[in-house]
Amino acid sequence: MPLLKLLIVGFAAGFLAVPIFHQGLWWIFNRIGVIPAQRAAWVMDPMPPFGVPALVSKAFWGGVWGAALACFLAGLGGVSYWAGWILVGAFALTLVAFFIVPPIKREKMPAPFLPRFLVGLSVNGAWGFGTALLLRLIAAAGLL
Repeated sequence: MPLLKLLIVGFAAGFLAVPIFHQGLWWIFNRIGVIPAQRAAWVMDPMPPFGVPALVSKAFWGGVWGAALACFLAGLGGVSYWAGWILVGAFALTLVAFFIVPPIKREKMPAPFLPRFLVGLSVNGAWGFGTALLLRLIAAAGLL
């Protein structure tokens, strides 16, 4: 498959997986009390420095990750495909969110660490599953 097509489709799948799967699980966690009510899903508050809505910003970065991982995981099939997307999504995105993003934004490490880290693994794993599923649906439709 041409690299450009893989990048575009990976971006689209990763972008869409954020509002559907990542934020969907976030909403469920919010409803059952795992995530406090003040940290709602699908937030549209403007994000600095450009004032882009928070959901659009998250979806954009989900698309970037989707494009990168679509290339990285392209050769996987069967159980390895699903495990790769879920595990890489869960761990890579969560590790970056906890250890790389805060220093860039000049913020402190999120606390309490372990509960938030486990929530991060869960919602990012849901994103990985959703991206993998969307890629499979796109492929089944003959678009990939």
